[in-house]
Amino acid sequence: MPKPPPAPDDRDEDPQDDSLLFREAVGPVRGVRAAPRAPGVPPPRPRARMAELDEIEAVRSMRSVSAPDPVAAGDVLSHRRESVPSPVFKRLKRGEIAAQDELDLHGANADQAERVLREFIAHAHREMLGCVRVVHGKGLHVEAPFGGPAVPVVKNVVDRVLRQRGDVLAFHSAPAAQGGTGAVLVLLAPRRR
Repeated sequence: MPKPPPAPDDRDEDPQDDSLLFREAVGPVRGVRAAPRAPGVPPPRPRARMAELDEIEAVRSMRSVSAPDPVAAGDVLSHRRESVPSPVFKRLKRGEIAAQDELDLHGANADQAERVLREFIAHAHREMLGCVRVVHGKGLHVEAPFGGPAVPVVKNVVDRVLRQRGDVLAFHSAPAAQGGTGAVLVLLAPRRR
């Protein structure tokens, strides 16, 4: 009859004896292959930073070339494509064409004004509006940098953007009762279906 194992309290605990007993009980062991590594985040795609800088510079130079001399606070904004008949343009100048929507750019900086104006004109064109009013302010509270003449920034942005857009047929500063030189009436091209 085999001898019963000693009580746990009587055992002399030696960790080496335990591991030796375990290895004898298990027998020979075969190694396990390392698990494949989990896929990591792919490295970012290389960016052509110089090309991006060249693109930014090209846009800046295009804007400066296509922009006329800056307009002053009291200057009238006016532009007409050749396709717009003179009588229609005269009606626009006199404010006889009703504005179907309005955008107020007071308080916007140049970047905000440009972005919002582009979105507004595109939306008005999609909605097939014929005429809209853009309130840009007169720019009377603009401080002149370095003692030079004060230039109304948002008014100049509006003038430049409207001249560049293909969906704008004509624009003119509003009559005094509709905002005067602080607003512009914009005649939009009909949307092609």
